[in-house]
Amino acid sequence: MPLRPEVTDLLDRIRLFLREEVHPLEPDFLRGDLAAVAPALAGKRQRAQALGLWTPHLPPAYGGLGLSLWEFGHVSELLGRSPLGHYLCNCQAPDIGNMELLLHFGSEEQKERWLLPLAAGEIRSCFSMTEPENPGSNPVMMSTTALPEGEDYVINGRKWFTTAADGAAFAIVMAITNPDADRYARASQIIVPTDTPGFRLAANTPVMGHVGSGFATHGEVEYVDCRVPQSYRIGAEGAGFALAQERLGPGRIHHCMRWIGICERAFEMMCARALRRELAPGKPLAIQGIVQAWIAESRAEINAARLLVLDAAAKIDAQGAYAARTDISLIKFYVAGVLQNVLDRAIQAHGGLGVTDYTPLAYWYRHERAARIYDGPDEVHKIAVARRILREGAW
Repeated sequence: MPLRPEVTDLLDRIRLFLREEVHPLEPDFLRGDLAAVAPALAGKRQRAQALGLWTPHLPPAYGGLGLSLWEFGHVSELLGRSPLGHYLCNCQAPDIGNMELLLHFGSEEQKERWLLPLAAGEIRSCFSMTEPENPGSNPVMMSTTALPEGEDYVINGRKWFTTAADGAAFAIVMAITNPDADRYARASQIIVPTDTPGFRLAANTPVMGHVGSGFATHGEVEYVDCRVPQSYRIGAEGAGFALAQERLGPGRIHHCMRWIGICERAFEMMCARALRRELAPGKPLAIQGIVQAWIAESRAEINAARLLVLDAAAKIDAQGAYAARTDISLIKFYVAGVLQNVLDRAIQAHGGLGVTDYTPLAYWYRHERAARIYDGPDEVHKIAVARRILREGAW
C-alpha cells in the first residue's frame, strides 16, 4: 500500500531534521547530562513544531497531522533512529498513549484541562499501573485502591516503572475502585495531578546502573490517602482494564516501529564499523564470515519485523485492536527479539566501543532489554497466541 504524497514528504523532512539537528545533540544526552542539553531540546521541540512534525498521531483539531496508525508507524520508525526523536516531536511514551486515551475516552472538561496542554507540549504526563508486588504482565492483579468517599476517590498504593513521572504534571493511575466486582471490572483509570497531597515520587528506579532524569526516567510513586474528585476518572467506573487494552493495542505499534528504527540505525552502524575496522592490516572485519552472517540475518529479521508490524497496524485501522489481538501479541514478542539480536550483533561488531556511551548502542541495550518484559513478557504473548490458534482452529 503506497503512502500518501504528504506523508512521504513528512518522512523526508523528519530524515533531514534528525540528520542535521538531532543526531548532534545525542552525545551530551547519552552522557546523562540532561540539564546541559535541556535548553537545546526545548529549542528543537519548537523547531519540530515549525517544521510541521508535531504530534503526528493527533487530529488537526488538536494540533496534529491526523495520520492513521499505519501511517504513523512509518513516522515512528524514523523517529526511533534517535533516543530523542519521539520526544522532540511530542509523541513519546507515555504521553502519546495518554493523549490517545484522553482523546477517545476523556470528558470535554478533561480534554480542555489536560489533553490540550499535553498536545501543545506545555506539560508532560505519566502512566501509573505497574506495581512492585504484582506481575506487570497481568493488569487484573493490582493492590492499589481508589475507594469512593463522598464525591472523591481516596487512592492508596505504590507503583513503579511509572515512566517520566519526574517532572510530570499529572499521572493516569490504574487502581481498584470496586474490589467486589468481576476481576475485569474492578479497576478504573483516574487522573491525579502530581501536586495533589498524598502523591509522592519516592525515587527514580536505577536501570542497569543508570537513573536518568526528567522524561528519561522510571519513577516509583507512592499514593497515601491521595484524594481527587471522581470527575477525574476516565470513562466508566470499572472500565480500567478495557481502557488499558485499548491503549496497549496502538501502543505496541508505536513501540515496535520505534524498535525497528533502532534496529535500522544499529544495522547501519554495524555495517559501517565492519567495513572500517581492521583485525589485521588490510583485513576489515567485513570479510569475516560470521560478521557477514550477522549482516544477512539482521537484514532479513528487520524486513520481516517491519512487514508484520505494518500489517498489524493496517488491521487495527480497519477492524480495531480486538480483532488484531493475535497480530499484536505476535509483533510484541517477535520484534522485541529482533531488537535484542540486532543490538547485540552491532555491539559485538563495535568491540569495546559498543559498550561505551560514545554511541547510542549501549543506551539502547540498557533501556530496551525491557522490551521483552514490559506490556507483558514474551512468554505470556506466546502462550496467548498459541491458545488462540488452537482454540480457533487457525492453522
